[in-house]
Formats: sequence, structure tokens, C-alpha cells
Amino acid sequence: MNRIDEILGKMDVLEKELRVELRDMTNEFLYTVQKKKVRFSSEVRVKHRELAAKWRDYVYDSGVWVILTIPFIWMPIVPALMLDVATWLYQLMCFPVYGIPRVRRRDYIVIDRHSLKYLNMIEKVNCYYCGYFNGLIGFVREVAARTEQYWCPIRHARPVKSVHSRYRYFFPYGDAQGYRDGLSEVRNRFDDV
Repeated sequence: MNRIDEILGKMDVLEKELRVELRDMTNEFLYTVQKKKVRFSSEVRVKHRELAAKWRDYVYDSGVWVILTIPFIWMPIVPALMLDVATWLYQLMCFPVYGIPRVRRRDYIVIDRHSLKYLNMIEKVNCYYCGYFNGLIGFVREVAARTEQYWCPIRHARPVKSVHSRYRYFFPYGDAQGYRDGLSEVRNRFDDV
């Protein structure tokens, strides 16, 4: 195992630890998750309602420049919806042909912050948008990563800012023999998903 594989393996372990830590935070803020629904204790719900900002104050405090940017924030929603549908169709039609396990969209697009009582209606809509958009990007990235693992599992020559979940299985740049000898195995290496 070379140093890059070692680092990628450590990153994978740390990501798993992070998911456990985030899951364990439920005790600190007194909530439980039951059947994908978040439940707070009654005293926490009361406290949350007291902390909610009035939407008029929220808008006023935002200022004119923030309000003027709203159309630009919402502009990408139509292409995002189109990307969502296109990615879903692509995966539905192509992944069975390639033998690639499908990516579960619900693992990436998580919409749950709108139920927080300390958020006003505008904040809830903003959270809904951000949860959808960032989840969509993660979902699309995983679909693309699995596709890349099948079609072109070769690491880049230049360092990349961020690597996706499948990158650790890719062949080093320039390893022609390893690529030819191991391509079939790497194309089918999805036992971890």
C-alpha cells in the first residue's frame, strides 16, 4: 500500500467517526430520531419557540443588499431540478447495465431543518433550499464517482482539491499495466456500498 492509499484509508475512517459523532449529538440537544422524524422534548420545543426571530425583524435586519440578492440565490433552482431528474434517469437506465449499485438519493438529500421551532418561516425555506441543493450536489457527485470508477478509474496527475468516495480504488496516473490487469476488478468493486 502506498502513502496515497494510506491517507485515503485514514480519510475514510475519519469520515465514519464523524458520522458517529454527529449521530451522538442527539443526547446533547435532547432529541431523538424515530422513523426519520426528529422528536424534541416538550420543554425544548417551548424554549425553541421563544428563540424564534419574528420574520419582519429578520427581513429588516438583513438589509437591502441581502434582499436584492434573493433572485440570484433562487436562480439555480430550475437547473438543479433538471439535474436531479436527469441524474435519477441516468442512474435508473445505465447503472443496471454496468452492474453499478444505485445511489440512494435519500442518503444525500436530507430535508429536516424546517421542523426546528427556533427558525422563522424565511429561515425554514432557506434551510429547505440549502438542504436540497447541497444534498443534490452530494448525490450527483456520488453517481458521477461510481460512473468514473466504472469508465475511468485513474487518479489525476495533478493534485485535486477534494476527492470523492471512490477515488481510493483508482489506479495511479501512469500505471498502464495495473490498469490493464485490474480494470475488470475495479469496475466491480462496490462491496463497500
